[in-house]
Amino acid sequence: MRAIPAPDRVGGVPVLFVMAAEAEYGPALRARIRPLITGVGPVEAAVSLTAALSVLAGRQALPALVVSMGSAGSRVLRQAEVFQVAEVSWRDMDASPLGFERGRTPFLDLPAHVALPLRLPGLPVARLSTGGNVVSGAGYDAIDADMVDMETFAHMRAAQRFGLPLIGLRGVSDGAEEVRQMSDWTQALGVIDERLADAVDLLAATLADGALDL
Repeated sequence: MRAIPAPDRVGGVPVLFVMAAEAEYGPALRARIRPLITGVGPVEAAVSLTAALSVLAGRQALPALVVSMGSAGSRVLRQAEVFQVAEVSWRDMDASPLGFERGRTPFLDLPAHVALPLRLPGLPVARLSTGGNVVSGAGYDAIDADMVDMETFAHMRAAQRFGLPLIGLRGVSDGAEEVRQMSDWTQALGVIDERLADAVDLLAATLADGALDL
């Protein structure tokens, strides 16, 4: 199991930042935060964050806020720009043959698209779809969202289990063209690192002003 960092103090508030992969954790973010790296995909994201929050709960050191951050794909949003998540869905869930709306988990009292109500002022918002696949090209035709990732919905569910609010921050790394190799994802991560760091600074100022209702 990866080492579990203590929540960062951001604007006087304990915040646990959560990311999928070391490749997304560049020098600008390293100068500001120590995130939990959960691994890639919904299963790793849910297992790792739930385990970490369980340990922090045992230490009586739970954060007041979880921030899921990293990269995302989109063919409609500006590449390398950072967006905050307005709502998140789970595109892998399809129990429609049993009469459930696609995207809704059977017997779970959550809509298919779950709103994330906390907002940072001045940062653009977008709708996000989480799933276990890399979306590319025509794959976006079936996505009811502005951008895609592989972890935020899972991070949200783990945070909900502990009664914690979550903010999603995603930089668009790919999607304007077909993704064919690793460099199609990594080429924009340096710029995204700097812009996510700016978003962390904005979060710090917003928390210090008491402008988020935690």
